[in-house]
Amino acid sequence: MSGHNKWSTIKHKKEKTDAQRGKIFTKIGREIAIAVREGGPDPNTNSKLKDVVAKAKAANMPNENIQRSIKKASGEGDATQYKEITYEGYAPGGVAVIVELVTDNLNRTASEVRHIFDKCGGSLGATGCVSWKFERKGVIEIDNSKGLDEDELMMLALDAGASDVESEGEVAVIYTDPNDFSSVRDNLEAAGCTFLSAEREMVPTTTTEISDPETLAKVRKLIDWLEDYDDSQNVFHDAELPEEEEEE
Repeated sequence: MSGHNKWSTIKHKKEKTDAQRGKIFTKIGREIAIAVREGGPDPNTNSKLKDVVAKAKAANMPNENIQRSIKKASGEGDATQYKEITYEGYAPGGVAVIVELVTDNLNRTASEVRHIFDKCGGSLGATGCVSWKFERKGVIEIDNSKGLDEDELMMLALDAGASDVESEGEVAVIYTDPNDFSSVRDNLEAAGCTFLSAEREMVPTTTTEISDPETLAKVRKLIDWLEDYDDSQNVFHDAELPEEEEEE
């Protein structure tokens, strides 16, 4: 078990307003559309869809919204063809950034993502320019408001098949091998865990500390803009974000 939650200084969290939740649900709906078109509308036989549905539930997306998205992707009223694409680049201060997007217009998205990087003092790079700094892992955040201690969390995680666990306050972060993600999530669900989030993420192997307040502000602006961009699904970076900055 890691001694502290390093991920809490990296993961960029904001209090979710109703408008932000609506945007999150829209983005998850696009992921559902891609999963359905790749493997069909049944989560029991489509593992990718099963993972997205679990992500949707962790985000408190109503079941009727989930079912509506699946039906829509199955051809009931929507012909939009979405594609997945990933961009890599640098924020000010040499911070590595990876953006995963879903779009129905690759040219538009490429232009707009480049504009965001440029506008915030960053630079869009070639494929592979920063991904070597990250590892793909299953990352499952669970509610630990009942206050399980370190040994109890470790036993819970190991029994579920996880590779590591970190805890801070009322949140525990459980890491898995990407290939074990679905089974670990299912085991934790069966054990009665309440998920705060559950998905495969790009976790940085090292972090970048930013001492200059002006540079930190630019990094946060870039991350905010990318996260708020309609086509973005996930934004990963290796910046250390001071806690007081996260609580704006």
